[in-house]
Amino acid sequence: MEYFWIFISAAIINNFTLAYFLGLCPFFGVSKKIDTAFRLGLANIFVMLITSVCAWFLDTYILHYAPYLRLMTYIVVIASTVQFVEMTIKKLSPTLFKALGLFLPLITTNCAILFLALTQTSKGYSFFEGIFYALGAGSGLTLALVLMAGIREEAEISEVPDVLKGAAMSFLIAGILSMAFMGFAGLFSGA
Repeated sequence: MEYFWIFISAAIINNFTLAYFLGLCPFFGVSKKIDTAFRLGLANIFVMLITSVCAWFLDTYILHYAPYLRLMTYIVVIASTVQFVEMTIKKLSPTLFKALGLFLPLITTNCAILFLALTQTSKGYSFFEGIFYALGAGSGLTLALVLMAGIREEAEISEVPDVLKGAAMSFLIAGILSMAFMGFAGLFSGA
């Protein structure tokens, strides 16, 4: 049951994008089509899972003796994982690779992934708690991307005043989504 609450807390209550405002670059940049947003969300989930496993392993067995290397080590893990994901997507789905464009390598600089590694280790999560935390955080990021993409797709075919078109509409939608997710803040005080 504890794993469930860790997952729900990371995905909805403490959503990295809509509660902590992390990962905004892909949130605003890739969230124009639901399909692309969903696939980038899956890539983020994969990178978060690998980062979680590596962060737990490194923190448990290696960084315990050299905590000053924690930040640099996590950055190297994230960068190498993203390189692996980028090469895999390029090989398996060139159209997705083109659709994601610049935003795929930007997963490396996605602060949400680094935040995951740092908070997971600072909270002292076990291996499986870290896995559920990563799955929840990745699912929450994917949820935010898909919600934003769906609303933006709908706004494109709707009559929107000229003053709200473009970035203004995106920021307005993001603010409303964020307020909606902030409503979940008091539901669970654990994890």
